[in-house]
Amino acid sequence: MIDRLAQWISQARNTVVFTGAGISTESGIPDFRSPGGIWATSQPVYYDDFVASESSRLEYWRQKSAAFTEFADATPNIGHQVLADWETRDQLHGVITQNIDGLHQDAGSKNVLEIHGTARSVACLDCDWQDDTRPWNEKFNAEGVPPTCPDCGGHVKHATVSFGQSLDADVLNQSFAWIQDCDLFLALGSSLVVHPAANMPVVAKSQGAKLVIITRDSTPLDRDADLVINGSLGETLVAVDSAVKELRDD
Repeated sequence: MIDRLAQWISQARNTVVFTGAGISTESGIPDFRSPGGIWATSQPVYYDDFVASESSRLEYWRQKSAAFTEFADATPNIGHQVLADWETRDQLHGVITQNIDGLHQDAGSKNVLEIHGTARSVACLDCDWQDDTRPWNEKFNAEGVPPTCPDCGGHVKHATVSFGQSLDADVLNQSFAWIQDCDLFLALGSSLVVHPAANMPVVAKSQGAKLVIITRDSTPLDRDADLVINGSLGETLVAVDSAVKELRDD
């Protein structure tokens, strides 16, 4: 399977990668949906509730503060680094990610579409103000009060997509434009159950691309894939990268 995937990557005209939480768990970032994740003990705050209720904003910031503390100092793992190397070698067009941790960019990837936004920034809902998350996280931890915009006094939240909040249309449209032009689509570390992201592999396959799924557990789309590899993403990508380099050097 490793050699077959290496052949496909070497021969592909346009490869696009889609990543989920599974690539970041190997950097020590917990999957929020897992039994040990924050949603096992807390109910996520919906966007409308955040806007309407001070108590909901307080709970939102409590959850986000805990999550940010868990991954703020995380570093990219070998899986992130392999993908960044493929982009440098023109063997990967770009990465579409569900993750909000920014580790693809830290690894050196340039073409990254974050469909769920980024936890690296906070933003005002009422104006264009944005800032780095860390000082505002520290401010919340010190004061216990949801922050407000220093420019207009509006509500401030992480620049991520909350439950009940619409995805960024421009990012979503760009993602599907990439997918429609690719001939190899790799879905890495995603359960492929959260929509509309879970529909991306389906669209890629319908456009004629080969679909490869690499993750520890089975997904609802395994039967539609051209290749499924269950195992560690880091170990698998290193093995594939080694095989790709061997093909290049032959």
